Amino acid sequence: METSKPQKKKSGFYHWAHVRNEFPHFVESKLKVTATSEDPVPRLAYLISSSMGGRESLKRTLSALYHSRNQYAVHLDLEASAEERSELVRFVRNELMFEKLGNVRVVVRVNLVSFRGPTMVTNTLHVAAILSKEGGEWDWFINLSASDYPVVTQDDMLHVSPSIPRNLDFIEHTSDIGWKDYVAHPAFLFSNILSFCLNLRSRIDVVLQSYI
Repeated sequence: METSKPQKKKSGFYHWAHVRNEFPHFVESKLKVTATSEDPVPRLAYLISSSMGGRESLKRTLSALYHSRNQYAVHLDLEASAEERSELVRFVRNELMFEKLGNVRVVVRVNLVSFRGPTMVTNTLHVAAILSKEGGEWDWFINLSASDYPVVTQDDMLHVSPSIPRNLDFIEHTSDIGWKDYVAHPAFLFSNILSFCLNLRSRIDVVLQSYI
């Protein structure tokens, strides 16, 4: 698109100069929706993160979540020592199933993650990009901490997942399921929620004691 704009010369006369107005380019215009897999059973991609002292918890959670259909990325942030990260790499390499299928990746370019700051989002996007590039086809991305632990098997997860439409971008879990609450069970125990409740309860106890 070109428009003409008058400009003034030193002599006092006007001339017309062509000024090109570029339309802004947005990355969304270049994105393409990938075809939905015809496989009725979805594939899940997991990010399991931990920090200093969390290596064993990360290994435990990875082992509990592991399934041959899924993709996994494990991340020990910069607060963890080099020894901890090296031990995690050895653990993944020495597991025959991980080595055979190649569906577990240790994030080598680690980040310093503040779990209440923007670095958490940055790290999640970083790992999602890695799995999108190297992890083949998968349907949903699940971000967990090493302190989270599944209370259902991956076979059970994959058994109920086909009923969920693949075109959903986000799936929100809620415990408000009405009468099903008596027969349903959570998929994961999120320890951060549990610790928050315990912390809140302790604060309430302190407040009550101060008034007694």
